[in-house]
Amino acid sequence: MLTATPRANPLDSAEFAAALGALARFEARPFVAVAVSGGPDSLALAILADHWAREHGGRICALTVDHRLRPESGAEIRLLRGWLAARAIRHEVVVWSADKPATGIQEAARAARYAFLAEWCREHGCLHLLTAHHREDQTETNLIRRNAGSGTYGLAGMSAIRELADCRILRPLLGVAKARLVALLDAETQPYVSDPSNRDPAFERSRLRATDALPAGADLAALLDGIRKLGHERGAQERKSDRLLAETVVLHPAGFASLDPELARAPSDIAERALQAIVAAIGGKPYPARRERLARLRGILAEGGRRGHMLGGCRFVHWRRHFLVLRELAGAAGPVRLTPGTRLLWDRRFSVALPATAPGAVTIGYLGHSGVAALNRQQHEQCRGGLPRLLYPVLPAVWDAEGIAAVPHLGYRRRPDAAVPEFSFRPIHPLTRAGFTVV
Repeated sequence: MLTATPRANPLDSAEFAAALGALARFEARPFVAVAVSGGPDSLALAILADHWAREHGGRICALTVDHRLRPESGAEIRLLRGWLAARAIRHEVVVWSADKPATGIQEAARAARYAFLAEWCREHGCLHLLTAHHREDQTETNLIRRNAGSGTYGLAGMSAIRELADCRILRPLLGVAKARLVALLDAETQPYVSDPSNRDPAFERSRLRATDALPAGADLAALLDGIRKLGHERGAQERKSDRLLAETVVLHPAGFASLDPELARAPSDIAERALQAIVAAIGGKPYPARRERLARLRGILAEGGRRGHMLGGCRFVHWRRHFLVLRELAGAAGPVRLTPGTRLLWDRRFSVALPATAPGAVTIGYLGHSGVAALNRQQHEQCRGGLPRLLYPVLPAVWDAEGIAAVPHLGYRRRPDAAVPEFSFRPIHPLTRAGFTVV
């Protein structure tokens, strides 16, 4: 089995503080959110994080997402609330009340959980979200991805740091055995919740926990060493890719990129990783482009061909010895209505906010070819920015009852004093992010 032997020394506060300090830096009086389900791993993390935060003059908030997947979840959360209250730990619960999918429930629940946790952190100005993934979680992740045929990046497992749009996820326990967390709760005489779904053989992770899933001839220590080695290799590769991006790519706040073809002439693996990041940032799709398609694109760019190419919701268009990487209109999000005082993430790429002082609702969307024609018919001498005209159809625009009210990245407003939305290019997949971190 992947679980460690039950007899173990409890993880103490000094070890936890050292692990967290080696992982990240914090403000003078840290405010930290901790994802807590009531199980032994997350409850132990909450106790350790609370002690650490108080030692540093800060505070934590334990966050629980009630997925409403089991009838007993409400009673378990009430138990958890009582345990945390006895330790004077703030506790908040977020409920997933939406309809649940008929299939893929674990993946959907995971996505909903992180979305709710990130939203809470954003609304409360919390920059750090701690999760209790531990050593056995890391090995299970490696084995699941090995069975799925993942490449070396996937086999590196989970990074100890993962950046979201408004906070970062920290996993300080990835090098800690689960038994040490259970031992901590035993030493504290702290009860915890046991989720029966963790033993449900319908789920692959549960089946791994119930069997000896290690590859033939391997042991846990060797597997962990291999995962750490892959993690260090991934981090080194990411740094090379990030350096290449910094040297060859310019991102524009209007949501497109200018690409020097020299990128495609870098070593193939590094160049393809860089292209993958560009496609993800500009195209906004939830999953990365396939490696064989990235390799084909790299070859086209390296040859300097002038014909266009499409991949992952992006168009690559040759322009003045460079390539412009644009959003592909056919797969882009459609227009949406925005009311005063509201903000939304549009097309998975733009954070858009309409001031509360705006006189009424507006519609936002890409200018499109018809919008370009309409703009040409209007008086728009105030347009500026020097952008290539081929970009105009994929520029964000604003409409009201009278027609096109503004095209912000062209500097165009029909009425100079009109209140229009603020567009901030914040793709769900930033071009670079915190590098893969090993603990």
